Amino acid sequence: MDADTDGSGGPDESGRRRKVHGMLKLYYGLDEEGKISEKSQSLDPCDINGPHFDPELYLNKLRRECSLAELMDQETCMVKQIRSLDSDMQTLVYENYNKFISATDTIRKMKNDFKKMEDEMDCLSANMAAITDFSANISGTLQDQHAQITKLSAVHTLLRKLQFLFELPARLNKCLELKAYAQAVSFHRRARCVLQQYSHLPSFKGIQDDCHAIMDMLAQELRQRFRDGGTSAKDLSECVELLLQLDEPAEELCDKFLSHARSRLEADLQGLEAEIRPYPTAVKDFIDRGCNEFVSSLCLVIASYQELFINHAQTGELLHVFVDDLAAQYFSLVERRIQEEKGVSDNSLLVRALDRFHRRLQAVSKLLPNSTVPNQGTEIVIRAATERVKQYLAALQSFYMDSLTDVRQALAAPRLSVAGGTGLPELLSILSASILNQIKSVLASVHLFTAKDITFSNKPYFKGEFCSQGVRESLVVNFIKFVCQSSRQFCESAGDKGGSTPPALLLLLSRLCLDFETSTISYILTLTDEQFLVQHHSPVTPVTILCTEAREAAQKLLNHYVKVQGLNISQMLRKSVETRDWVNTIEPRNVRAVMKRVVEDATSIDVQVGLLYEEGVRKAHSSDSSKRTFSVYSSSRQQVRYAASYTPSAPMDTNLLSNIHKLFSERIDIFSSVEFNKVSVMTGIIKISLKTFLECVRLRTFGRYGLQQIQVDCHYLQMYLWRFVSDENLVHFLLDEIVGSCAHRCLDPSPMEQSVIEVICERG
Repeated sequence: MDADTDGSGGPDESGRRRKVHGMLKLYYGLDEEGKISEKSQSLDPCDINGPHFDPELYLNKLRRECSLAELMDQETCMVKQIRSLDSDMQTLVYENYNKFISATDTIRKMKNDFKKMEDEMDCLSANMAAITDFSANISGTLQDQHAQITKLSAVHTLLRKLQFLFELPARLNKCLELKAYAQAVSFHRRARCVLQQYSHLPSFKGIQDDCHAIMDMLAQELRQRFRDGGTSAKDLSECVELLLQLDEPAEELCDKFLSHARSRLEADLQGLEAEIRPYPTAVKDFIDRGCNEFVSSLCLVIASYQELFINHAQTGELLHVFVDDLAAQYFSLVERRIQEEKGVSDNSLLVRALDRFHRRLQAVSKLLPNSTVPNQGTEIVIRAATERVKQYLAALQSFYMDSLTDVRQALAAPRLSVAGGTGLPELLSILSASILNQIKSVLASVHLFTAKDITFSNKPYFKGEFCSQGVRESLVVNFIKFVCQSSRQFCESAGDKGGSTPPALLLLLSRLCLDFETSTISYILTLTDEQFLVQHHSPVTPVTILCTEAREAAQKLLNHYVKVQGLNISQMLRKSVETRDWVNTIEPRNVRAVMKRVVEDATSIDVQVGLLYEEGVRKAHSSDSSKRTFSVYSSSRQQVRYAASYTPSAPMDTNLLSNIHKLFSERIDIFSSVEFNKVSVMTGIIKISLKTFLECVRLRTFGRYGLQQIQVDCHYLQMYLWRFVSDENLVHFLLDEIVGSCAHRCLDPSPMEQSVIEVICERG
């Protein structure tokens, strides 16, 4: 059995059959579509596949052109092809044998069926001929009576109409009793023209008068129902329609119809207003009720009005005024309810409510094409979306301030010491991640306004201005600016804030703003542009401006951090100088405790800054920078400063020599901007501290031992502070200035031996 009959044929079987069919088509000169191929028209007698093939010429050509071996190969190949074709032909016959048998059976069965059908058709023809003869006999029999039957039928129809007219007053009274007013008006309209036409006849005149009296009573009843206004809008429309059919004035009915419709619609509005205060219902339920009651009723009134007064063009303006007035009241309630939505936890409810509100108003535009109601509804949706963006901005700002409060509390915790411990990087990471996640969450909520399944998202405003100005500018850009501005406010004076800002917070915020400038701002704005498909047709804030603002905030915070930490150390140094009697002090035996505290604080600050900022670049240190035998004042300057004491016959004033030396020394800018690295920050703090120490020394008078104590303290500071600054010469210069100023203010300038100073500092 072949593959078609047993259903077990695989891909190989089907491929083989296609090959066989292809060879047959090739043999008969057919293409893939079964048409005669152009190749079959070849006239070459040596083309074995052509119709003009000549065996003798073909064999002679082979004998001439081929060797014996090639002839043998050609014979072998041709034998294989002949056998293959025979096998394929046999296979085709076997495969299609069942089909041939089935076709034969089908043809035999069709012959039998057609024979039966021919018999039935002959019977049908005989029956049709009998029916035709019978119909002709009936027509011939009734032909004489046809005219009489037609005349009697016309008389019967007329009698029925007369009977309807004579029974009309009774029918109308019955309809009044049953309150079937529409049926009564229908009966009267059917007979009105006939009664009017034959009103000159006394009998018809009486019927007409009775009908007029009854219809007057009906009109009075309809007017009363119309005036009551207690019926539904559908019943009201039916009353108006019946009164119009009774030839009531359209203008008067129009005013009354709109008046009654207004009272019912205002009742719906009062019900909506009751749901706003004191406890507003869910916004979606509020919108659903407004759409199902007020908007649906308004659409019904519009449709009924247009259907009833469609032929009275002068009443169209009244409808527009009526709809605009009531829609304004409804929109006022909707906006009041939307304003109650203060929370931003779930934005989907508000978006769905606005979408339903917008959808239902489209029905008004279809019923009243020139109405401004749909556009006003769209403006409400736009204002709601804009207000929502403002609420999300306020929520982001509140979240940021709460996060800063949490950071301040964490900084105040015992585990975070003055140095900041190991918590500063973690706090920065948590703060940055929480801000970024909150922004993503807000963008996802706001993105609901532009979802594809929301009808108003296709409006030009939501495709353009809302995405660029609303989301990007009003939300994201304003929040980034708020972060920078609020961070800069920590640099204001402590008195305005009611308390001082922890220096660690200044350092952390500085690093946060710097991270904003390097990566966060660009990432947030790119995410916003991609998510909302922002088209920059309208002017938007460039990324570079925001990055510049963030860097300026970071710079200001870092400068303020340096200033605060420098002033903290300066305060200790100032108190240590101002609270001591430097004239009557004892001979120094150790380093003062305040100097040790200064070194400890500098080390602590160095660790704290190193947690958030890189090391930075230092100038090459001299080979003896770390040696404790290094003197903080050079021999040349020492000779100049103390020349008056040790060389009484000095030819030049020491003050003059000192001032000349300062002219050629490098100027030190104490409060200059620092760079974003640890070395620059520590250099700024130490400059402020040592400059304060210098100025305090200049305001005091020293004795012999006071000068020596300053020498010891400065040498101790030099031993440790040089490691923190970018240029050790800066520390050397300031400490030299301090000792030199002390010597100028000393009553008995007798400096201590350098070796003794080193011993005291090593012991301290």
